[in-house]
Amino acid sequence: MEPAAPVGEEKEQVVESELGAVKRVVLKLSGESLAGEGGYGIDPGSLDATASQVVEAVEAGAELAVVVGGGNIFRGSQVADTLGIESATADYMAMLGTVINALALQAALERRGIPTRVQTAIQMQEIAEPYIRRRAMRHLEKGRVVIFASGTGNPFFTTDTGAALRALEIGADALLMAKNRVDGVYDKDPRKHLDATRIERLTYMDVLSRNLAVMDHTAATLCLGAHLPIVVFDILKQGNLGGVLRGEKVGSLVWNSGGGKRGGPDDGAAGGGE
Repeated sequence: MEPAAPVGEEKEQVVESELGAVKRVVLKLSGESLAGEGGYGIDPGSLDATASQVVEAVEAGAELAVVVGGGNIFRGSQVADTLGIESATADYMAMLGTVINALALQAALERRGIPTRVQTAIQMQEIAEPYIRRRAMRHLEKGRVVIFASGTGNPFFTTDTGAALRALEIGADALLMAKNRVDGVYDKDPRKHLDATRIERLTYMDVLSRNLAVMDHTAATLCLGAHLPIVVFDILKQGNLGGVLRGEKVGSLVWNSGGGKRGGPDDGAAGGGE
């Protein structure tokens, strides 16, 4: 018989996610998650915390690819008019910001002994590999972290769309949307509204019809078409990334029940927004 727990001491219960354990994933990092409280540039503490979580995931056996945003360096959509430049040019400038973040994350990981490759959708051979799908998959099979930079390589598409696209291309089990001190999907911004409610389980159509702040509609539509599960979680809380990979219930899950390659055909399960 198992001895009873001492009085006042509770066993930590691990609640399993409907998704279950996953192995090959794409982790989408916003530029803001590397900026820390300052909101601009690269904060050493935030970079270190993110790198530590990635190391934990790799050591647990995950095949991990990362897509980085660039909003902490340059946000094209917000400054095109201010600078008086074309939207396409502003977007290309923002793509270069994602490369800066990718190189910083690569350096942080390799300091910890994790072999890492940066691949860019815009060729810059002196500092990174070009994006080649089969080469990226081979790196993952060999235990290397692959960081995808410069989004899709095209203006007018966000890095969220780039993350969804790369996840589908490399056959990822899930797309992990890392947030900065926000532990899931809420019905409104929890940093502005104290009565915001977290939604632990929702469908793709909930995201699209209710305009929830998960990802842009193009990215959500790609995931919907391929039944790719999306997990939204706080990257800066230690252990969260490893918990997602082990199949624990962390953050919010966007997925249609029984959908896609991790289940049967889409059953059209209705959520709050359908």
